[in-house]
Amino acid sequence: MLFFTIRRIISSVLVLLASSFLVFALCAASFDPLAKFRLRQPPPTPQSLQALAHKMGLDQPFLKRYWDWLSGVVHGDFGNTIANTPVSSQIWERAGVTSRMIIAAMILAIVLAVIIGVIGAVRQYKASDYVFTFIAYVLIALPTFWFAVLLKEFLAVKINQAVGHQVLFTLGEETPFIRSIPGTTTWDVWVDRLQHLVLPTISLGLLTYAAWSRFQRASMLDVLGSDYMRLARAKGLTYRRTVFKHGLRNALIPLTTVVALGIGTLFGSAVITETVFNWNGMGQYLLQDGIGNNDINVVLAWLILSAAVIVIFNLIADILYAVLDPRIRLA
Repeated sequence: MLFFTIRRIISSVLVLLASSFLVFALCAASFDPLAKFRLRQPPPTPQSLQALAHKMGLDQPFLKRYWDWLSGVVHGDFGNTIANTPVSSQIWERAGVTSRMIIAAMILAIVLAVIIGVIGAVRQYKASDYVFTFIAYVLIALPTFWFAVLLKEFLAVKINQAVGHQVLFTLGEETPFIRSIPGTTTWDVWVDRLQHLVLPTISLGLLTYAAWSRFQRASMLDVLGSDYMRLARAKGLTYRRTVFKHGLRNALIPLTTVVALGIGTLFGSAVITETVFNWNGMGQYLLQDGIGNNDINVVLAWLILSAAVIVIFNLIADILYAVLDPRIRLA
């Protein structure tokens, strides 16, 4: 197990290095950090543009620029924005906001996918299986922004009216200036954040669960029809014990792959969800501060951080394979 884990860590580091090079190459070819200065009136002189290019290191060879950027990233320095503020402090703050939504949505999606996927497989072609299948296909067909808007305009409004006060919030990750209110404790802040987290989590989690549950159902059906499951039943094990002790463990391996590969899609959906609910997370940071301002360092930081998260989750998935199926350790 130790050597298996070491091999996977080394391969993950190599993949991350290759990703960093591709990310930097694509951004260097697509972004022009001097475009904002060229549009000023009166237009800057060629000498001033050359001085700016030298200050930003744009006159250096490509490999030199990549090495300088990568060296800074390794030490936690993502460079400065166009406004000459450090990207590091901003993106880590935004990453904390986004991670709350993604982690909560992942937990919700995995729990629902496993439970409903197993129920759908065990009760194949029963009424409950048809109902869950219909709901899953409806959720898969719904666009992310449309489902989020439906939750804001109908679910939040109905629940708030029924309760008599606002319990579900539709804008922001926390109430503005809540920390400056006299008597507000850290617990009050986190309760407020949880209330703001409910709708984005439901929006992102349900749309993600819909696809994952189909994989879990198909995997569970394959396992239920296998020879070793029939052998376990022939030995006298109860059906419930056979399904949960022997079947579910092997059926979770394909879902582990789907979850690890779905992190990238989850990040993309989080960008849209943050925009709908007006969260100051990584999505807004990418769209407004990065792409909107043509700021290459912001886009680079967002992409490399997303790539690192995807690689880390795939590493975790590889280790979970070995835990769920010991034969993989010897492969």
